[in-house]
Amino acid sequence: MNTKKIILLLQFSILCTIGAFAQIKMPQASPPSKVAQMAGLTQFNLEYSRPSMKGRKIFGDLVPFGAVWRTGANAASTLEFDTEVMVEGQKVDPGKYAIYTIPEKNEWTVVLSKNTELWGSIGYSKEDDVVRVKVPSKKLKDPLETFEIRFTDISDTGVTIALAWEKTKAEVRLETEVDPSVMRQIKAQVIDGTPANTGLYFQAATYYFNNEKDLKQALEWATKVVVEDEKYWNVHLKAKIEQKLGMKEEAKKSAMRSMALAKQEKNPDYITLNEKLLKSIK
Repeated sequence: MNTKKIILLLQFSILCTIGAFAQIKMPQASPPSKVAQMAGLTQFNLEYSRPSMKGRKIFGDLVPFGAVWRTGANAASTLEFDTEVMVEGQKVDPGKYAIYTIPEKNEWTVVLSKNTELWGSIGYSKEDDVVRVKVPSKKLKDPLETFEIRFTDISDTGVTIALAWEKTKAEVRLETEVDPSVMRQIKAQVIDGTPANTGLYFQAATYYFNNEKDLKQALEWATKVVVEDEKYWNVHLKAKIEQKLGMKEEAKKSAMRSMALAKQEKNPDYITLNEKLLKSIK
């Protein structure tokens, strides 16, 4: 091999190496986003890419009405949850799903698909649908430059997923069952068990109080906690339960004791809480 050919081969090899390893770091046109949210006992995770308007008309143009949309950019957007969820009233097993939508002028069809490996909606098949729901679309007062999926209306039993871009928003409600799971744990660990950890009694009493269950049982547990571990937060819970049961004098006494303990520990939050509680006892 002559010298000229050797030089050409070396130059080609260098160019290939540069092409393989050298990159120019630039901002992404549709940057990826990850959103995590705990609601009740369920962990929700969203992954999607966020395109921007950049002067373009979106719905009815860039995103045609009546067509399956990847709901973002790049790879398919995904939603994952670790307990059974009701999607607008339809039951869906825990897992990871691709989100597709079919926007229309006044409503959107929102789809969860079991195929999470597609690039956008290329290769989408209705056969992979796990659930399809129709929800009304709403007009935004001000245009939203960058596409957004976020969690709203977070409660102990679920979340709402809000999808918004340009001047349009669509919302999907996800609900989970919490009470049966919590009650199973209380029965196993507190009602049928004899826990050495007083914190379990406190948790059970708090849950009963917050969810308006058997308040006499809640008071029994709260009293047991106070006897074994008198802390201002334990006594304050006992006072609230007593008030709800109409035990005014007992509630006042417990609130005063909780406030005194809170002052000893220099906790202004519980001092204020007990002051408000005392004012509310009539």
